[in-house]
Order: sequence, then C-alpha cells, then structure tokens
Amino acid sequence: MSTVYRDIGFVHLHVHSAYSLLEGALRIPQLADLAKADAMPALAITDTNNLFGALEFAEKLASSGIQPIIGMQLNVDFGDVSINPMRPGSAKESRGRVVLLAMDRTGYEHLMQLTSAGFLETDPSDEIHVPFELLEKLNEGVICLSGGPDGPVDRALIQSNPDLAEKRFDRLAAVFGDRFYMELQRHELAAERMNEATLLELAYRKNVGLVATNQALFASPNDHEAHDALLAIADGRLLSDDQRTKRTPLHAFKTRKQMEALFADLPEALANTIEIAMRCHFRPKSLKTPILPRFSMDGDEAEELR
Repeated sequence: MSTVYRDIGFVHLHVHSAYSLLEGALRIPQLADLAKADAMPALAITDTNNLFGALEFAEKLASSGIQPIIGMQLNVDFGDVSINPMRPGSAKESRGRVVLLAMDRTGYEHLMQLTSAGFLETDPSDEIHVPFELLEKLNEGVICLSGGPDGPVDRALIQSNPDLAEKRFDRLAAVFGDRFYMELQRHELAAERMNEATLLELAYRKNVGLVATNQALFASPNDHEAHDALLAIADGRLLSDDQRTKRTPLHAFKTRKQMEALFADLPEALANTIEIAMRCHFRPKSLKTPILPRFSMDGDEAEELR
C-alpha cells in the first residue's frame, strides 16, 4: 500500500443520512462534524432509493474542506425468481440493494433518472425499485458496489442459492466492468460471517475488486437503542418482535482507525475505498436562479395557479 493510501487509511462509501427515511438517523451537519473530527478527506452519502440530501451534503462537506461523494443505495429487481401468488413476498426475492456512486456529471444524471424511475414507475402498493434493465441502460459514469448483506448477491446466498448469487454477480460485472466492486461488511451479523468466505472466493476467482464498508446508520453505539425504535416504527412492529428489521451497535459511524483495525486482514479492501474516492470527482452545486415550472407557455401564470 502506498504512503498516501496508508495515511488516508479508509473512506466511508456506504453512509445513510436521515434522508434514508425511517432507516438512517444521521443529520448532514452531524456527518460533516464527524468527518471533520476524524480528518476524513472524503465521505459518501448513499441514502436508500433517493438523492434528497445530495445538494445539502455536497455544499456542507465542500465548505468543510471534505470531498463529497454523491451516491445512493438502490433497490434493483433482477427478475430472476418466479413469483408465487401462494407465497406472499415472493416478488421481492428477485431484488437486492446495490450502492451506486457518481463518478462525474453523467453518472449523477443517471442516478437522478434511476431514482425518478423508482418513485414514478413503481406501483404505490409496492416497495420502490427499478428493473435491472434500466440499470444496464443508465450505468455510464457510475461505480457499483454489490450492496453488502442487503445486496442481490448476498441475498441469494442467504437463500442458499449460490448459483443464483454467481449469476447476479456476473450480470453486475458485465455491466460495470472495472467499476464493479464486491462489498464486504463486518457488523457481527450471522449472514455476514456465513457469506464472507464465498464472497471472497467469488471476487478473487472473477478478478473483481474488494471494498470494505460500514453501513453507518447513526453516530455512536449509544444511539443504537433509539435507532432500534425507529426501525420498529418503520416496520410497524413491536420492539419485542424478533421478525422485524434489526441492526447492531456496530452500525454506528466508525473512525478510519476503527475500520483499518476491522479489515486489517484485507488491506486491498481498504485501499479500494480510497481508489473509488479518487475516481469520483463530481459534486452538484446550487443554482443562483431556482428552476421553477411553467404552468403554460402563454397567459397569466399567477391566475392559472389560483
């Protein structure tokens, strides 16, 4: 590892702000403060299915001397599992969340198109998602991380379907090429421990880069209890319900040193976080003149609005 990479150590590439509604609990000013306190040179925002905080995040971090990396975690439907009307939820078995990061303006525009499609073209009764074919079409300028335990590859392994996991891996690698990375997380979850050896073997065999991430959802381990209540509210279930979504205290925002210690056995996965940060060189900027809709090409807009 070069001296520069060793000095930086690690860059967060999978972080949820409070704009990951009922999922993240990190306010953007809080993220900026955490990054400054640890002298982080760069930081990504990857809210679920949306770019709501992208502009605020870009301006806040840039003003703090930190490189903002704009991305999102997107729910993608691979269409590779048959829907069984007798099994509720079977439609979701072909889906998984990948992390997408904008390398340049083209990539950012593609992220905007993807999130817009997710909101506008998904049935209101369903969870927000986009078809894999749209991701194929709108991949230029975008880096893709496999998504960790919530990702399509990991989910197939959790379902004890390694062949499906490899097929999904191959489809993502075919679309993104050297812009695709196998994401590894370590939050002491059973699924993470169970899948890691298979994910490593797959990445090494297919010559795909590894990347270490920490799916940060709240500021410190002390915030875990409050965040757990937030997840229970999101699921509409009781805190005592073991079937609901749960995270661990290790989903707190970690320092670079903590992440270096956690992945000391995989230095290439740490180095690739820095490589990815260097490949992302775009940030959105606010416009001096707001872009407002025109209600008609002629006539009195004020009267038409009334």
